[in-house]
Amino acid sequence: MKAIQDQEEQLRSEVSHDEAFKKLLEVFFKEFIELFFPQLMSLLDFGHARFLMQELLVDIVGEQSRSLDLLLETKSADSSAFVLVHLEPQSYRDPQFHERMFIYYSRLFERHRTQHKLIIPIAIFTADEGSEEPDKLVSIAGDHEILRFHFFKIELRRLSWRRFVDSANPVAAALLAKMGYNKKEKREMRLHYLRMLLKLRNQLDEARLQLVMSVGDLYFKPDKAEDRQLLDLLAEEFGEEEAELLELMPAWKRWGYEEGLEEGLQQGMEKGVEKGLMLGKADMVQKLLNKGFQEDDIADMLDIPLSEVDEMAKISRPSENK
Repeated sequence: MKAIQDQEEQLRSEVSHDEAFKKLLEVFFKEFIELFFPQLMSLLDFGHARFLMQELLVDIVGEQSRSLDLLLETKSADSSAFVLVHLEPQSYRDPQFHERMFIYYSRLFERHRTQHKLIIPIAIFTADEGSEEPDKLVSIAGDHEILRFHFFKIELRRLSWRRFVDSANPVAAALLAKMGYNKKEKREMRLHYLRMLLKLRNQLDEARLQLVMSVGDLYFKPDKAEDRQLLDLLAEEFGEEEAELLELMPAWKRWGYEEGLEEGLQQGMEKGVEKGLMLGKADMVQKLLNKGFQEDDIADMLDIPLSEVDEMAKISRPSENK
């Protein structure tokens, strides 16, 4: 039963990841290309970019059908010719992935070659482990090369997160935790991630900032003690009120801290009531003293210790304590 539940949980996690990742690429396509494939920036006209509807391709080798969700049509920057960009996120190891990329390309080429000048295939590998992913498919007969298919790729885990912490690119912030880091660097990396969010609020509207955080949320696990320290560091660095900082924290972080704030508010209310009662009694003690009552008589009347009456008398006469 537990095994089934674990599989269901993993499936839900993969679906959430895929959907969030696809949305990130849709909204920040230009920023994604600028960050990882700057050599393509001068080739594409981003003002004409639009995502096409899902396209069903049939893998005749594996006898499987597959929908390509991230198929973008744009134009060449130096002409009016159309360009097709195929983005393929891959979150797990597949020894035949490079073959699948070729099959997808060949199907797209077969269907779109008369309308599109160029088809650009891009693979985004997000797996946490594994050796370097192949990005070529080569077929050779003797000394004759029949085919050399070479697609663009990015392997997030093989990138150092430190290269991107000064970037103002929202894609860098969203994917920082999928990049290469060790256990000792985890806390530092998370602090830089939150710094990036604080800076991005000045360039993104609320909806796009929430999208960046929703993707980042997928790769972080809450640690309340550590998060508390990080929040204190950020408050000191940015000079922000805690409530304002919390608005920019990831969803799980806001949940955790809101719970803590609620508990703190409750404790504060209890302390406030206690302090209010103390001041109220002190006021009554002062009135009785003004009427000439002795402190021991007041203690008997209010049924409180004599030492407490003395303390309340001091509270009600602050000028005498200076």
